[in-house]
Amino acid sequence: MQFRDLNRQYEALKAEIDKGIQEVISSSAFISGRQVEALEEELAQYVGLRHCIACGNGTDALSMSLRAWDLKAGDCAFVPDFTFFASAEAVAFEGAIPIFVDVDQRTFNMDPVKLEDAIRKVLVEGKLVPRAVVTVDLFGLPADYDAILPIAEKYGLKVLEDGAQGFGGELRGRRACSFGDISTTSFFPAKPLGCYGDGGAIFTDDDDTADYLRSIRVHGKGAYKYDNVRIGRNSRLDTLQAAILLPKLHAFISHERDEVNHAAARYTEGLREWVITPCFDERFISSWAQYTIQVESEQIRNDLQRHLKLSCIPTMVYYPIPMHQQKAFSDLGKTEGSYEVSERLCKTVLALPMHPYLEEAEIDFVVEKIRDFYEGTRI
Repeated sequence: MQFRDLNRQYEALKAEIDKGIQEVISSSAFISGRQVEALEEELAQYVGLRHCIACGNGTDALSMSLRAWDLKAGDCAFVPDFTFFASAEAVAFEGAIPIFVDVDQRTFNMDPVKLEDAIRKVLVEGKLVPRAVVTVDLFGLPADYDAILPIAEKYGLKVLEDGAQGFGGELRGRRACSFGDISTTSFFPAKPLGCYGDGGAIFTDDDDTADYLRSIRVHGKGAYKYDNVRIGRNSRLDTLQAAILLPKLHAFISHERDEVNHAAARYTEGLREWVITPCFDERFISSWAQYTIQVESEQIRNDLQRHLKLSCIPTMVYYPIPMHQQKAFSDLGKTEGSYEVSERLCKTVLALPMHPYLEEAEIDFVVEKIRDFYEGTRI
């Protein structure tokens, strides 16, 4: 059993993927070929915004977006404490300070109440200028934008939606990667929509922002290749990756998201008696980048992980260290007790195999082995 079985996906989409790769090789348009523009158009249409700017990876997408807002030293941006390092790294890379915010214990996403508390605290201290909120659509579930967007508007903050894991999720029928003033995603292979290497994309409705981002992804390009009007970077999505992503996007839309939701429902039905299963209300649809359970303690998590490994069931811990405890941020300091939920989650979460091609018998096998573990511990 694979944690995320990309081989099965490839076998299902082999004809379309191989054809797309061969077309790129035959054309020799390996950089900025027509498939990149076609992918950008289809992604923008799916998300529901006017502009999609493909780029080299999801981290570049975040950093480029913050640069578009001229985030700099003396500024700060609010970031969930329970997330992948890049969400906060991009803020620090621009010279600003990430302010960590604890998360909701059931959705794993930024807690809106704690966000407003953090904003008020920064304003009272008066040492930093609040500029942005970096929301994260963790494990496939959009953040609570019904609550977060009004808070950001109240305090005049931009919202950068980190949809690296959230692509395909929905809130009230509106798709992830459409909620931020700028939104981003990642095409890392294990993501809901992944390529065969690194890749990313940025979404916005603002024409000037889109023009700026298209410029800085290619060395600050102006009217043509050797007209450099600003300092930029080299962050292009190559044509081969775009050709791979196009049939994957079509499959994601036609059936893959439905399949992961079916798998998640089967997991939940089988496991709710034994562990804490993911939970969110009817406003949301998840794209299930991960199916993450919670158990009672770190020791039980470790024992369960070993138990499943004996049956060749792969599991992962996303994430073992909260942002405020990362060594790279040790100079920021922290307030004791401010991150209770994140600290607990890092000790008790466990992600199970999840992908669109997971068979019901495999799900049932995982459920059976988890039940066996808990029944054994009760004897």
